[in-house]
Amino acid sequence: MVTSIQSTPSSSPRPTFRAGLRAGIPVAIGYIPIAIAFGLLAQSFHLPNVITLSMSFLIFAGASQFITVQLLMTGSMYWEIILTTFILNSRHFLMSASLSQRIESTSRKLLAAIAFGVTDETFSIASTRKEASSGMFVLGLNTVAFLAWNVGTWIGVFLAFGLPSSLQASMGIALYAMFIGLLVPSLTTRPVFVVASLAVSIQAMLQWWITPFFPISDGIRIIIATVLAAGIGALVFKEEEAT
Repeated sequence: MVTSIQSTPSSSPRPTFRAGLRAGIPVAIGYIPIAIAFGLLAQSFHLPNVITLSMSFLIFAGASQFITVQLLMTGSMYWEIILTTFILNSRHFLMSASLSQRIESTSRKLLAAIAFGVTDETFSIASTRKEASSGMFVLGLNTVAFLAWNVGTWIGVFLAFGLPSSLQASMGIALYAMFIGLLVPSLTTRPVFVVASLAVSIQAMLQWWITPFFPISDGIRIIIATVLAAGIGALVFKEEEAT
């Protein structure tokens, strides 16, 4: 009896892969409709299915995938697409580095798998859960999000075959709807609002004032607007406002 009582505390439950899957269900539910919209958008531009599905499986970067499809269809250069997606996803270096400090010693293969699956939403959950000290928990969290995104993409790709061409073409608005959905919850903080407004304003000025005289592709405009807005935001808001 004594040994059984003493052994219980030492065998305290460790966060498991299954626990991470459960924690990621809300993220997965939110990803599916956006991934469906991505699949429909790619179909509206007649992007080959193998490219659309491979993007979700190998890249797994929602906003970058939307922008990549748009840039591909506007004839942007490949280096512009690569540079644009690199700038948009550079924040993942910081998120992965932050998570690696919290996760207890694990193999490099597991850390690499975790780094691949980090998204804004899974990072926010992992940052606020003490279970994130377990690498398997974070891997489960990322896995369910990854599966949901790919399932949604498959649904969007094959659902498009049964939709009228006019409805497929209208899915181009999905990019802007997704950006609004991602931006609005963050607009309660002043720095985010200012930087987002700057990015939109700079891109509009480039399109209407500069492009007619010096042709600039869509990819270059996005890169310039992103870098300038982020740079101005970093200079003006050197420290995160406490209020």
